Amino acid sequence: MADAPPDEKVVSVTRRVAFQGYFRIGEYRFRHSLFQGGVSGEIKREVFERGHAAAVLPYDPVLDRVVLVRQFRAGAYAAGRHPWLWETVAGIIEEGETAEDVVRREAQEEAGLELGALLPVHTWLNSPGGASETTAGFCGRVDARGAGGVHGLPDEGEDILVRSFTLDEAKALLASGEVGSATGIVILQWLLLNRDFVRSSWT
Repeated sequence: MADAPPDEKVVSVTRRVAFQGYFRIGEYRFRHSLFQGGVSGEIKREVFERGHAAAVLPYDPVLDRVVLVRQFRAGAYAAGRHPWLWETVAGIIEEGETAEDVVRREAQEEAGLELGALLPVHTWLNSPGGASETTAGFCGRVDARGAGGVHGLPDEGEDILVRSFTLDEAKALLASGEVGSATGIVILQWLLLNRDFVRSSWT
């Protein structure tokens, strides 16, 4: 890879579980290659480990509308932000599931939607400085007629508002910061950039 350290090595890695609750934190000790050659001293880092996620932006190419969900987010609250965010549908990839399995399941659970065709957007690291989680993002074809209501699994503490928006309305939510998560920003921006391609592919 261009501009990587000469040896591209991570050595002397040890790991232990520093905390295990609803989420897990791992403590890593390691040394790594330096850009000017040689190896660093030992570095200790805690890494937030929650697994990997998949997310989908449901889009109706006929009505030219997207479906977003809104729910309380503890992280946004702790950060001093408005805790009810407009987001894409998302969930954690469980053992034996593919990312595509997850977004289809979560679309039903969180929004009462059946997804049709899926277009992969990108897979990204959410916060690589301190977390191992990646998100596989998709745009999913839906029929947005009748999309709405409150959904989610009560036994998982979910209370999820569902609503469809024109792309102009969704763009305004993005500009105002009401779509505040990185996942929602990435996939919605992708659709705004690729709207004509998506509509020509699906209509």
